[in-house]
Amino acid sequence: MKALAGIVWDPALPLWLIGGLGALGALLVLFALFRRARGAMARGAFLALGILALLNPSLVEEERQPLGDVAVAVIDESPSMNIGERRARAAAAEAHLRERVSRLANIELRVVRAGGPREGEEDPADEGTRLFQAVEQALFDTPRERVAGVILVTDGQVHDAPAAEAAERLGGPLHALIVGERNERDRRLILEQAPSYGIVGQPQQLTIRVEDPGAAGQPVTVSVRVDNGETRRIQMQVGVSRVVQFDLSHAGPTIVEMEAEPGQNELTLLNNRAAVVVNGVRDRLRVLLISGEPHAGERTWRNLLKADAAVDLVHFTILRPPEKQDGTPIRELSLIAFPIRELFEIKLDEFHLIIFDRYRRRGVLPNAYFENIARYVARGGALLEASGPAYATPLSLARTALIDVLPGKPTGLTIVEGFKPQVTEMGRRHPVSSGLPGDAADDPLWGRWFRQVEVQAGGGQTLLSGYGDRPLLILDRVGEGRVAQILSDHFWLWARGFEGGGPHQELLRRVSHWLMKEPELDEDNLSGRARGNRLEITRRSLEPDESPVQVTKPGGQTEEVAMRETGAGHALGSLRVSEPGIYRMTDGTRTALAAVGAVNPKEYADMRATEDLLAPGVQATGGGMRWLAEAMPDIRRVAAGRDAAGRGWLGLRQHDAYTVTGVTQIPLLPALLVLILLLGALLWAWRREGA
Repeated sequence: MKALAGIVWDPALPLWLIGGLGALGALLVLFALFRRARGAMARGAFLALGILALLNPSLVEEERQPLGDVAVAVIDESPSMNIGERRARAAAAEAHLRERVSRLANIELRVVRAGGPREGEEDPADEGTRLFQAVEQALFDTPRERVAGVILVTDGQVHDAPAAEAAERLGGPLHALIVGERNERDRRLILEQAPSYGIVGQPQQLTIRVEDPGAAGQPVTVSVRVDNGETRRIQMQVGVSRVVQFDLSHAGPTIVEMEAEPGQNELTLLNNRAAVVVNGVRDRLRVLLISGEPHAGERTWRNLLKADAAVDLVHFTILRPPEKQDGTPIRELSLIAFPIRELFEIKLDEFHLIIFDRYRRRGVLPNAYFENIARYVARGGALLEASGPAYATPLSLARTALIDVLPGKPTGLTIVEGFKPQVTEMGRRHPVSSGLPGDAADDPLWGRWFRQVEVQAGGGQTLLSGYGDRPLLILDRVGEGRVAQILSDHFWLWARGFEGGGPHQELLRRVSHWLMKEPELDEDNLSGRARGNRLEITRRSLEPDESPVQVTKPGGQTEEVAMRETGAGHALGSLRVSEPGIYRMTDGTRTALAAVGAVNPKEYADMRATEDLLAPGVQATGGGMRWLAEAMPDIRRVAAGRDAAGRGWLGLRQHDAYTVTGVTQIPLLPALLVLILLLGALLWAWRREGA
C-alpha cells in the first residue's frame, strides 16, 4: 500500500547562506517597491523562485505494510475458580472469544492462563491470583500502538489489579468477564493477629474474627486445636474480634488450627478455616547438676553445659557429708550451705533437667527428696543419671525412691576393663544414637572407656553397649517424663581426646534434647516437611514399618502415600502438592501436621465474585465489565477515540499500525522546470523595465 507522507526539503546550499541571500534580495525588492520602480514584482518573483529552487522540495511517498493488532484474553485458573459453575462459564467464554475474534480482520488473539500452580517453583510466595503478570508476559514483544485490548475471564479476585494510571499504560481497553453470581454469601474466618514465635511454657494469644455478610452479630462456634490435640470450642459473634489463648508445650513449630462452623448458603468451607505456625523457643534451659564427689569427669559435664548460652546451670558438688568431723576451722569451710530444701522441694519443678553425676548417698538428701524427684519425673520432668562405682554399692541411688524410675538395676559388679562403646541394633534405629560421628558396625572410630557398672535393664531402650555387650546407655519413659542412664563415669575420656576421643558433645546434646521432648528426636514419630512442590513424609520407628500414610489435603481430599524403609529407623514417602495450607497425615496410630506454603493463602481470604478490584482499571481505560451469568457480550472493533464498551458488547481498538517498507522522493521543482520559470521571470522583468 502506497501513501503520501509529506514534503521534505533538501537544500543545495547551507540554510544560513540561503537565508542571507533571501534577506538581501527581499531588501532590494522592498527598496524597488518603495521607489515604485518598474519590474519590482518581476524581480520578487525571480528571487522567490530562486530561493525555492535552492531549498529543493520533494514529495515523499511511502510503501506501507499494515500490522495487525493484538488482543490478550487471560483465563483465571486459580483455586477459587473451582466453585460452582465458574470453571464451566470460563471455558464457554474462552470459546466465545476465540470464535468472535476469528471473524474480525487484522487482529491476533493471544489466550493465556494464569493463577494456577507454577511448575518447578521451589519456594512459592503467597502472592494470591496474579493475572497482570501474565498480561505483561503476553505483550512483552508488542508495542502499545498495537494493543487492541485485554480481556480477563475471572471471578474478580485479582491480587495484582493495577491502579488507574498503570492500567492506562496497557495501550488498549481493559475488559472483565466476571464468572460467578452477584451478591454471593460466604463465611470467612480472619486471623487478625498472631505471634510468629513464643516462649515455651508461657501462654500465647492470637486474635480472630468471623465475617459473614448479612449475619453480623449472630453467634458462631469456632473450634480450636493445638498440634492435633483435643478440640476446644469457643463462642463468639460474627464481626466481633475475639482473643484466643493457647500454650506452647515444646520447642519448634506448633500448629494452631481454627475452624468456624458452616453458615447458610456458603460458597465454600475452605475459608472457614485458618491456621498459624508458632515457633516455640525456650527462654532458658534450667539444669540442676549434682556431683556426688570431685572427679576427672566433673569439669567435662560443667564445660559442656556452660558452653550453651541457653543453659542456666545450677551446679553443686558434695565435698563433705554433714556428719564428717575432722577439726577443719569454720573459716576454711564453704560459706554457702547446700540449699536442699529450696532445690528439691520449693523450686524442683522449675528445672527442666536434673543430672546426678557419680552421686552416692551420704546423708545429705533425705529419702523424701528422692520421692519428690520421682514424682517430678512422673509428672513430665527429665532425669539423667551418670553412674559411678558407688552405684554398685549400698550407697547407690538404686537404694532410694529413684529405683522406681531408673531403668538399670545394679548387680553389685563394677567392671574395670578397656572397651569401646558400641551402638546397639536398637540404637541404630533410635534418633539419639543413629548416625553418630565415627560410628562403625564392627569397630567405631572413637576411644576406649575403662569402667562400667553392670546392671539389669528392667525397661527402656539400650542404645549403647559396653564391656561384654552390657547396657551402657539406657533411655526410658516414666509416666509423662523421661529418664536416661549412662552406666560409666569415663565419659570425660572422649572430651580429653583419648585414643581419638569420641562424639561426646553430640551424644550429650541428643540425650538432653530427647529428655526435653524435642519432636525431632522422638523415636516413634511421624512428620512431614514441604520441599518445593513435594511433601516429604518421614516416619521414625524402632521396628520396621512400611504401612502407608493417609494424607488429608487442605481442601478435604485424601490420598494414600506408600512408605519405603531406608534403614536407621526411617521410612520415607513423598506426595506432589499444589495447594497451600495444612496437610494432615496419619498411619492409623500416629498423626502429624505439616504446613505447605502459606497456611492462610490470599486466594482463600475472600472467594466471592466481585468487580470492585478491577473497576478502577476498567474505568480508566474505557473498558467494560460483564457478568457471564447474565449474558455473553458481543466483540467488536472500534476506532481510536471511540467508546470501547456499550450495551451488550465490548470493543477491541483498531490502531491501523503499519511498517514502512520503502520510500520514494518526487522532486516538486525539476531542474528544467526551474530553468524555464527563472527565464520567464527574467523576461517579464526585462519587459517591464523596458516599457
